[in-house]
Amino acid sequence: MTETTAPSNTIVGVVPYLSVDGAVKAAELYMRAFGAEELMRHPVDDQGRTMHIHLKIHGGSVMLCDFYPEHGYPPVPPQAFTMHLQVADPDVWWNRAAEAGLEIVVPLEKMFWGDRYGQLKDAFGVRWSIGGT
Repeated sequence: MTETTAPSNTIVGVVPYLSVDGAVKAAELYMRAFGAEELMRHPVDDQGRTMHIHLKIHGGSVMLCDFYPEHGYPPVPPQAFTMHLQVADPDVWWNRAAEAGLEIVVPLEKMFWGDRYGQLKDAFGVRWSIGGT
């Protein structure tokens, strides 16, 4: 069996694609809060919107775009999902996210399954959870 390593910017697996009101600002927040690395950004239009930003967060891809109601993508609030980060050092990740301004929804604490776990919400309405031992 031959083992290969994909380049760091190769897209693999399931990739969340978040539509938010202010993709550029969201990307900047995720860089501060989660140490995201920007891999690609489509230029903004005359209204400051972008159709695509590709970030890498803790080894995984997250993509962002603004709403484009004139093309059938109207603004809608985030619904029934949580972006989860499983990390070796949850306190470090948690503190950085909280310092970046994310709202604490469920405080980071030891849970019955053994992990330290908590949830935060960003200014764009996206819920994030952080867990680890």
